[in-house]
Amino acid sequence: MPKILLFGAGSLGIPYAWVLSNAIGQDNVTAVCRSNYAEASRNGFTVHSKLWGENLHFKPRVANSVTEAVEQLAGDSDNESGGEKPVFDYVVIAAKAIPTTPSTAQLIAPAVTERITAIVLIQNGIAIEEEYATLYPNNPILSTVAYFPATQVSPGVIQHREIETLNVGTYPADAEAAHKRAAELFVDLLTKGGATGKLHDDVQRERWGKLLVNAVWNPTCALTRLRDRQFIEANRSLDLGLDSVGGGMGDGLGFIKEVMLEIAAVAQACGYADVNEELVDFQIHRAAVRDLPGVQPSMLADVNEAKSMEVDAIVGNAVRLARRKGVNVPMLKTIYLLANGLSEGFKGK
Repeated sequence: MPKILLFGAGSLGIPYAWVLSNAIGQDNVTAVCRSNYAEASRNGFTVHSKLWGENLHFKPRVANSVTEAVEQLAGDSDNESGGEKPVFDYVVIAAKAIPTTPSTAQLIAPAVTERITAIVLIQNGIAIEEEYATLYPNNPILSTVAYFPATQVSPGVIQHREIETLNVGTYPADAEAAHKRAAELFVDLLTKGGATGKLHDDVQRERWGKLLVNAVWNPTCALTRLRDRQFIEANRSLDLGLDSVGGGMGDGLGFIKEVMLEIAAVAQACGYADVNEELVDFQIHRAAVRDLPGVQPSMLADVNEAKSMEVDAIVGNAVRLARRKGVNVPMLKTIYLLANGLSEGFKGK
């Protein structure tokens, strides 16, 4: 059976640890935990899902560091007679894409075996893969885009709504055949475990499609302390001349659309022509028809808990790509500066 290391046992990581445990057995999955380590060590994890069912309890191996996880695996080798030393076939990163020292890419190094271990990034944002590809040039890098609304309601306990899809592809898109095969096998594991895995020749298009939503609604809701539908209602009639842009839904939605169009322009400059106004309008409509109060994006949840946010991965990288491609994004730059300042203010708290 494959051996899988999960780095980031939170609202996204725990449910996919459950999926992978279904596929290969919970003894073959090791979760690196931080704040929920004590609870996970004693009682494992529980997922309550409208899609998969309630009270889904499982207890994979847990460790409080990558080094400890590797030592556990080495201990297995010591107890086996013959055979090669076991390695992690996949390192799945489901931690937030927040800059740290050392970086997440560096922290996983003890668990990565050259040419064997596939690194799976279940993280938000754009242009997040390069550091991993630089540090591990001979390993498969699998980039994913998750649609998975879930919350860790208490340590090790996840509440999941009914949507679940994980889009998977190699980085870069034209990776060698062995890396493509690693992506195929990972999707097979997701399917075997009861999840919805979709394999893409070029998953970056999916990243840009999600970024249209994330890079606008996340910081906007965080800065205003409003959910998406609340923001629309609060800014219906400001007389800014944006109502027509928002399709008659007011200045707030007109503002959101203008920023989305800036992001779409960057995506098109990067070669993704179908990330266009039609897709923007589709995403706009999704927010406009929601019931009040609407969705709470992850950055708003972070602000409510005075935590640092994924500003660089979700907004900053898009701004830097725009500059590289010569695309003017004044509204997105403004959002980036303000959201970054807000996030910086939480450091040390």
